[in-house]
Amino acid sequence: MISPRIEGHSSSMKNKQFTTADQVALEEIMFHRRDIRGNNFLSDQIPDNVVQKILFSASLAPSVGFSQPWEFVVIDDDKIKNQIHQSFLVETERAGASFSREKRAMYEKLKLEGILEAPVNIAVFYKPSEDSVLGQNTMVETGEYSVVCAIQNMWLMARALNIGLGWVSILDPEEVKKVLNAPSSHKLVAYLCIGYVKEFFTAPELEKLKWKKRKEISSTVYMNKYSGSGS
Repeated sequence: MISPRIEGHSSSMKNKQFTTADQVALEEIMFHRRDIRGNNFLSDQIPDNVVQKILFSASLAPSVGFSQPWEFVVIDDDKIKNQIHQSFLVETERAGASFSREKRAMYEKLKLEGILEAPVNIAVFYKPSEDSVLGQNTMVETGEYSVVCAIQNMWLMARALNIGLGWVSILDPEEVKKVLNAPSSHKLVAYLCIGYVKEFFTAPELEKLKWKKRKEISSTVYMNKYSGSGS
């Protein structure tokens, strides 16, 4: 296990300020973040220190009441990957039936995961606190939202390291928990595939395939309150 300190990081710097170049770099990382599929992963192994750096970035995420309610299972065992992949095959068939004929034809051509191809898989769990958590009494979901913030940190750090990350959501959470021997109280929030890639696309793959169009930010922002009923 390596030290989690990020190279060049200084936790003791008071009132740290960032430059315009820093801001541009962060925007570039966000702009070029991609959800990676199995047909784009390389088989090259990821050094342990790189995996640890991605995990450490998760620990820097905000969390309700500083509860840090995340736990991770790092998977590189092919037998376990195959068991998880079986759940994907079952669920992807079930999910396909929910689309229109046109959409289903496109859906069946998509490569939607990289469980077997990616050298590293990471299951991310929400671990409920046994004690009362500051700020979570009314909106109990904020614990799970905190885990999602950690996942976004992982995604951005992976991209900054030129590592691809794919989020597989077409899985039975209870089946994944069973395979990984997870505690019954834990909730699977994400199953991630991580590895080096052949290329990072210039735009999200589903956008390029015209599955969905990117929304204009102006269509999603309201001032002070929603205008009109039902809008």
